[in-house]
Amino acid sequence: MALPTNTYTSYDNANSIKEDLRDVIYNITPFETPFRAKCGKTSAKATSHEWSTQALRSSAQNRHLEGDDTVAEVRTAVTRLSNSTQIFKNAVSIPGSDVGLDKAGKNREMGYQMLLVAREQNLDVEKALFDNNAKNVGANGTARELAGAPAWMTTNVDFQNGNGGANPTGDGTDARTDDGTPTAFTQAKFDNVMQSIWNNGGRPDTAYMSSFQLNASLSFTGNNNQRANVVAGDERVVNSISIYLTPWGQVGLMGSRENRSRDVLILQDDMWEIAELRPARNTPLGVTGDSERRQLVQELTLVCKNEASSGIIADNTTT
Repeated sequence: MALPTNTYTSYDNANSIKEDLRDVIYNITPFETPFRAKCGKTSAKATSHEWSTQALRSSAQNRHLEGDDTVAEVRTAVTRLSNSTQIFKNAVSIPGSDVGLDKAGKNREMGYQMLLVAREQNLDVEKALFDNNAKNVGANGTARELAGAPAWMTTNVDFQNGNGGANPTGDGTDARTDDGTPTAFTQAKFDNVMQSIWNNGGRPDTAYMSSFQLNASLSFTGNNNQRANVVAGDERVVNSISIYLTPWGQVGLMGSRENRSRDVLILQDDMWEIAELRPARNTPLGVTGDSERRQLVQELTLVCKNEASSGIIADNTTT
């Protein structure tokens, strides 16, 4: 096959052919924030947000003689806790020339970039809520930092202590100490923590875990283990578990991309709250030249109303 002499092809005419660029931008980066979405919302009035917890005494035999004098008993004091608000901030600067540009998949660059910033910042918030960080009240030159969920839990826990692992104090002032020799996440670990939560009065709703640990949960067994079976009639293979039912309650298993893979958190949703000192705001910054600048800023903290309502399985292997 030969090209006829002097045929003027599309390759010769490349400078005259318009580009074929779709007017859409494809982005599959995940931006779900399940923990933040399930947390309640409240307002903070100071950079140190405080709350109180209380517990009943243990049950005891309660019997008395007729006519006996009544004596007041020792009462348990309320515990006062606090967490620091953390500032989340991102900014975008776009040159003035953007106004005249004809772009594919977007109109104004600033609007498009701020949409991306909002999603990215929400992921930053979710990561902070899950991080094993102690609170930091901050100072001149030091940013405030909120204590993440692992730093609060001490009552219903499963962790390794053979190579340095230890619980935090439980008031947000220090982080958990990761053990140097993690072990595999198992159904036995999960059941033990669920039992401990029940014994202490908790009613957990959601267990947050990485994709690796979620895959490990597929090996959980029970008297209704119908996973990994072909559903008759439609040729689907079902291999999933979304609700795990135990004698101590049922809990949803939720995959989380921002949760530390070594931690499995079993949380009672209504015992966790986001306290906002400043809700997210998209505001313009001062003009300093031929550009437009905007920032997205929010300030918030995590409230652990009562850590005994929830639990953690720490120090799990991640590979």
